[in-house]
Amino acid sequence: MKALLFTLLLQTYFQMNVMDKPAYKIFDKDGKASSYESLLEEAKKADIVLFGELHNNPICHWLQLELTQDLFVSKKDKLKLGAEMFEADNQIILNEYLADIITEKHLSDEAKLWNNYATDYKPLVEFAKENKLTFIATNVPRRYASLVAKQGLEGLENLAPEAKNWLAPLPIQVDLEMPAYANMLKMMGSHGGDAKVANFAKAQAIKDATMAHFILKNFQKGQTLIHYNGSYHSDNFESIVWYLKKQNPSLKILTISTVEQANLEKLDTENQGKANFILTINENMTKTY
Repeated sequence: MKALLFTLLLQTYFQMNVMDKPAYKIFDKDGKASSYESLLEEAKKADIVLFGELHNNPICHWLQLELTQDLFVSKKDKLKLGAEMFEADNQIILNEYLADIITEKHLSDEAKLWNNYATDYKPLVEFAKENKLTFIATNVPRRYASLVAKQGLEGLENLAPEAKNWLAPLPIQVDLEMPAYANMLKMMGSHGGDAKVANFAKAQAIKDATMAHFILKNFQKGQTLIHYNGSYHSDNFESIVWYLKKQNPSLKILTISTVEQANLEKLDTENQGKANFILTINENMTKTY
């Protein structure tokens, strides 16, 4: 009888594990299994949290909202939000919407909202609005990134003084040997010698530098600022992190990277070390666009 009971329990255990289909798992930078609770506790201690996302993945957007809500429980008005998805010259429009001065239609018509705003970023904006939290538009206006891609950083010098308010202060230092940019050049078949190709990496750098600039401009000691950006803007503690640390080496920065894998049981070697925490999602997860 005991043997039969043990067999039934064993079968039930295996059936439950076969049926269990986790949507995600969290690992630390060394590839050790971690948890959302650990991530939250570390985020509470951070000055800056860079939540690297895959733009069309619903799990990371859901977890961004969950983490933001849970941070608010402990941080209250000492929590600020910021995002790559809003360009700096749209800050006044975003502010007016958050203050209930303009309607959502005005925001939609006049700000350069991403196509997936309604599903992926609106919940964050509405949370900020409901709780009277600051939400910072950190990204460089796309027309200026396009200018750099065509003319290099020199093209920015011709901008009007008012336009330069929406950029990181000039001149902007770019290290093309940083792996984030060097790999971009390599993928484009260049090692930095081709000026036209190098300009594409510099256009990426102007985004990173500007996001770091507006993060620092709005951060105050004792606060936590959570920033939502594509993982490639903060992976491997480069890009935005590099610009933040260059200006303020003492900042406590927590990074999160989002990756997709076929197997969630362990972190693939290529994904280890990308961030303090790696959010690993099943690669067949449905997409928001």
